[in-house]
Amino acid sequence: MTLKTPLYEEHVALKGRIVDFAGYFLPVQYPGGVIQEHMAVREKAGLFDVSHMGEVAFKGKDALKNLNYILTNDYTNLKIGRVRYGVMCYEDGGCVDDLIVYRMAEDEFFVVVNASNRMKDVAWMKEHITGEVEFKDVSDEYAQLALQGPLSGDILGQYTELPQKYYSFITTQILGKDVIVSQTGYTGEYGFEIYCKPEDAPFLWNEILKDERVIPCGLGARDTLRLEASMPLYGHEMDETVSPLETGLDFGVKMNKEFIGREGIAARKNRHRIGIKVTGRGIVREHCDVYLNGQKIGHTTSGTFLPYLKGAYAMALVDEAYEPGTVVEADVRGRKIEGVVTVLPFYKKEK
Repeated sequence: MTLKTPLYEEHVALKGRIVDFAGYFLPVQYPGGVIQEHMAVREKAGLFDVSHMGEVAFKGKDALKNLNYILTNDYTNLKIGRVRYGVMCYEDGGCVDDLIVYRMAEDEFFVVVNASNRMKDVAWMKEHITGEVEFKDVSDEYAQLALQGPLSGDILGQYTELPQKYYSFITTQILGKDVIVSQTGYTGEYGFEIYCKPEDAPFLWNEILKDERVIPCGLGARDTLRLEASMPLYGHEMDETVSPLETGLDFGVKMNKEFIGREGIAARKNRHRIGIKVTGRGIVREHCDVYLNGQKIGHTTSGTFLPYLKGAYAMALVDEAYEPGTVVEADVRGRKIEGVVTVLPFYKKEK
């Protein structure tokens, strides 16, 4: 059964085009269209409903020990009030999911997982936790809004103090509503994610949208923004067949500690995630074979027209690292479209 987020009625009222995504009814876009929403986030601010994301809590003496064993990253020195990325792997090194960890207290952590993987992730965690730890799926206790864009700090700062560092968070109030505000996001832009009680989400959504500098945004812009920023997406750049090192997540993998999948990752002959700027005519999307000098070297994982960069781009998993400027071809329904290997990320915000 497809579920509704606490903001479903707000999306309908704003004439959002609703689709079924990860088991939830969510807006793919609003009447102004994906390009308008994408550019708003790059130039001003956009507001997203990401209440479909899952959240789990780890608490107790062995909470840290369990996270360090289940996830590829090391959370030993993660300070209270900070956030750190990580990947959960199968024994063979393939990805169960990627997620982010919030340290709420010395022995208390808040973990955010992808919506489509919530049940799978919770089951995997339950199967592998040991010792003195209280584990709970708290997804239904939270709604989540993402305010993204260069003006997001000015907009949200009208209501509350803000976390001042990337990947940090505070617990605070917005107009009397208890919230967690983190300087995080999935757009490659300066921005914040707001966790609140489900019943408070419509009020906060509508209050933030009263500011004329921000517009509502849907799944379409969320995808083009993350692709422009070259952020991997589960089910595209990573899945159970792909290791985190293959998809370029080295920063989130600490091979000097024990974790599930360490030996599997080490045993692999790693592929590489590359960027391709399309120079031929057409758009290259996912699942297109990529060729170099007539030889297949891999396949694309995501691709589309990127509004801010005003061009077509794609990411691909290939058999080895290729130098920027290398000319390749993608097979799009039997037609070869030329592109060049390009440094990732395609877009990086100015500091």
